[in-house]
Amino acid sequence: MKWNSAIVKGIILILFTTKSFGQFEKTSFIQSYHLGITCNKTTNLIFPYAIQSVDRGTKDILVQKVIGAENILQVKADKPNFSETNLSVVTKEGKLYSFILNYLDNPPQLNIAFQKDTFNSVGDKQVVFSEIPNQKELTAIAKYIINAKKTVHGIKDRHETMMISLSGLYVNNDVFYFQLKLNNSSQVSYEINTIRFFIRDRKKSKRTAVQEREIKPIYVYSNDTSIKGQSSQVSVIALPKITLPDDKYLFVQVTENDGGRELNIRVKNRHLLKAQVPLIENIYKN
Repeated sequence: MKWNSAIVKGIILILFTTKSFGQFEKTSFIQSYHLGITCNKTTNLIFPYAIQSVDRGTKDILVQKVIGAENILQVKADKPNFSETNLSVVTKEGKLYSFILNYLDNPPQLNIAFQKDTFNSVGDKQVVFSEIPNQKELTAIAKYIINAKKTVHGIKDRHETMMISLSGLYVNNDVFYFQLKLNNSSQVSYEINTIRFFIRDRKKSKRTAVQEREIKPIYVYSNDTSIKGQSSQVSVIALPKITLPDDKYLFVQVTENDGGRELNIRVKNRHLLKAQVPLIENIYKN
């Protein structure tokens, strides 16, 4: 049987197209989240993992990671009415977060917390985010707490000339505020690298690996990240609502930048349940 050349070409084209579409169907795309930013307000992006790298489409976008909270990225416009651009964030777990940025005079969202697995490396999930208390409320409460008197006693740790203590514990709108005081009695300054929070098992056998879950801060307020010799520093760290079963505790870890003076404290569920509610009328007087 003789084949018409046109028919042969058609069959080849069909086979090639089918194969091409078969390959295309295995390809996934990561959806970009549209984000409006402005010049006179900071947008805070809170990721469930530590940030590995950040790439901005143009220099019209200003970005910075929060020292002491390696999962928070602050974004702001360098000039008004910039041309549409993009922002890419990769976390240490290999997750890619993609954003399309446009200028808005008054962005509707300033604090966006991304849940785990909202994006992934193959892009087969939709973006999901949860709104957290607005920047004004977080800042006002943190400013009040950072100057508040000590209300918690006995939760502390010492490493040679460095000491950490939990001075206060507050809760408002399902957000916990930890008032942490670091005291440096040496002549060598202490540069804070990270402040991290983990939920850990209280008891474990020697043959069992440590089971822990990291809780990422949603806000960090501090006078400075460097504690000079013979001085002290107070920081306020905001965490989402947490409760602990009797067999677990909250492990707070502070590490030094290029140093070995690590400090750790443990907070139990009974301490969380005794968290105080800050007086709102006193907060907005300050």
